[in-house]
Amino acid sequence: MFDLRITDEQHAYIDTARKFVAEHVIPVAGHYDEKGEMPIPVFRTAFDTGLMNVEIPEAYGGLGLHTLEGCLIAEELAYGCAGVATSMMCNHLGALPLLIAGTEAQKQQWLGSLTSEFQFVSYCCSEPEAGSDVAAMRTRLSQRGDRWILSGQKRWITNGGHARFFTGFATIDPAMRHKGITGFVIPRDLPGVSIGRKENKLGQRCSNTVDVVFEDVELQPEHLLGQPGGGFAIAMETFDKSRPMIAAQCAGIIRRAMDESVAYAKERKTFGVPIAQHQAIQFMIAEMAMAYESVRLLYLKAAWEVDQGIKRTNTSAIAKAMGADLAMKCTTDAVQIFGGYGYTKEYPVEKLMRDAKLMQIYEGTSQVQRMVIAKNVLVRQG
Repeated sequence: MFDLRITDEQHAYIDTARKFVAEHVIPVAGHYDEKGEMPIPVFRTAFDTGLMNVEIPEAYGGLGLHTLEGCLIAEELAYGCAGVATSMMCNHLGALPLLIAGTEAQKQQWLGSLTSEFQFVSYCCSEPEAGSDVAAMRTRLSQRGDRWILSGQKRWITNGGHARFFTGFATIDPAMRHKGITGFVIPRDLPGVSIGRKENKLGQRCSNTVDVVFEDVELQPEHLLGQPGGGFAIAMETFDKSRPMIAAQCAGIIRRAMDESVAYAKERKTFGVPIAQHQAIQFMIAEMAMAYESVRLLYLKAAWEVDQGIKRTNTSAIAKAMGADLAMKCTTDAVQIFGGYGYTKEYPVEKLMRDAKLMQIYEGTSQVQRMVIAKNVLVRQG
């Protein structure tokens, strides 16, 4: 049965992450956002603290935590900075295809490298003309003897400019749609692999986002993940297991927006009283509290189902869609509570709003989540 109790060990992970965020993330988040630079020193400290790669099994040097613990940590990281959280959690996203479909040799090599020294892996799925529609990808894998040739362009690749290796997907034939999708894992230094333009983003600016280009990259058989044509199932299972973590980040953003709003509302006075005494402000804060509790319950349930091996795509999709939409609403309301001050960089709420917007877009837009949810409901009830 789904159990909401947090164990002492889980509380310890929360406390470690919360302390790390207070000491190493919040004090520098505005600086790295302004500069649009990746805070490598922060990530090195996170690695040394044990807050990266937490779900990699102990057999490969990781902590072997469950999705639930990973989500609890993700909430705390996003409370400090969603860009920092995204880049740290992207290592988990990039590792998931290996955890799902990798051979023992592939896991030992690639997952072991993530835990043995500080480095990033990037997940290469989206393309200029294929974001939410994974089956529309055009990056090609063509067989040449016992080798494969990879050619194409990937876009919106988190940490791509700093990654040591990539997991991703290409197609053996675009006309086959999802039946042609094939997974791969390759080092960055293979001939033909290059980094394209770096995106100048609205929010989550400290998280590196680039194009990754493959020009006739020669792959060995050991670079393939799973069987040719079996990549679509790997990609979908990856998203099912990663979306609870996105919802957890949304919960962290909402909680930060609420905390900032409460503190400001108690201090700021209008008409002779703190604005916290005005019902209009109270209602917005009440809705933030409702949003946080709802999203937290949803991500906990979604994470629990992943850990139990329960394959319910809907739970992850609902948690991600509701979390993202409520994070956007709550951060917008936070800016409203702060008024003119909220629109300036003097306070963190404008950054929270900018950061929250991406939650409605990456790893499947809020509209795509609704398509997934509707399809599952209609099939179940049909």
